[in-house]
Amino acid sequence: MSRIVAIVTDSTAYLPRQTLGRHGITSVPLTVVLGDRALEDGTETSARALALALQKRRSVTTSRPSPEVFAATYRAAAEAGATGIVSLHLSAEFSGTYDAALLAAEDSPVPVRVVDTGMVAMALGFCAVSAAETAEAGGTLDDAVAAAEKRAGSTSAYFYVDTLDYLRRGGRIGAAQALLGSALAVKPLLELNGGRIELLEKVRTASKAIARLEEIVAERAGTSRVDIAVHHLAAPERAAALAERLRDRVPGLVELDVSEVGAVIGAHTGPGLLGAVVSPR
Repeated sequence: MSRIVAIVTDSTAYLPRQTLGRHGITSVPLTVVLGDRALEDGTETSARALALALQKRRSVTTSRPSPEVFAATYRAAAEAGATGIVSLHLSAEFSGTYDAALLAAEDSPVPVRVVDTGMVAMALGFCAVSAAETAEAGGTLDDAVAAAEKRAGSTSAYFYVDTLDYLRRGGRIGAAQALLGSALAVKPLLELNGGRIELLEKVRTASKAIARLEEIVAERAGTSRVDIAVHHLAAPERAAALAERLRDRVPGLVELDVSEVGAVIGAHTGPGLLGAVVSPR
């Protein structure tokens, strides 16, 4: 990190490795605990193990990075020449990651601005990229924070899930509603709203729900210049097909990324998840 303002995020941004490298963004990993196994969130191994654990109804939890890990990250950035750090993280509604970063920032050798973006997945990743691009252009610490916050304010994220059961287990909906949804073969569409994943619509079949997801994303994108990310959990073919359809439908598409989510989202949604993030430039 040779530039003056360094950008730090966490593994729930699911930024491609090449994007992290191109912009010099540091990603601090969360930990996924599957039974007695602890794995780094956001890796192919942890995604496969997560899907299997959820299918077998095994315990799945996540653990935030410790303040000490963040402190070491901030020290390394300062030693590499950074005079300020922007540390951008997933919604505090999902994890204590933001709080851990705040604690570490108190003892950093250089100023650290810790931001709860209210986002997760590439909705967070696009915020980190905007902050990094601003820093690369010579922007100040405040400029980079403002760029990330502006991107967060315009970004939308939508998710399709195969079943309401995982939302029920996570306390997102009541048991009666989940059972009724299963009996009626209801397929939920969710959205990221106020830092939480909330129910947006209920559609009667999987094919109609995925078609509706595509429609929502295309409408949200409009004709503006946008970046889109398609996410999935144990559904790579479904994700690839949606990505190709969106490539054809969105005239202002700039970048399109496809990636698998980790436990922070996956534990609430289950295998079969299909999601899309729309982020205007």
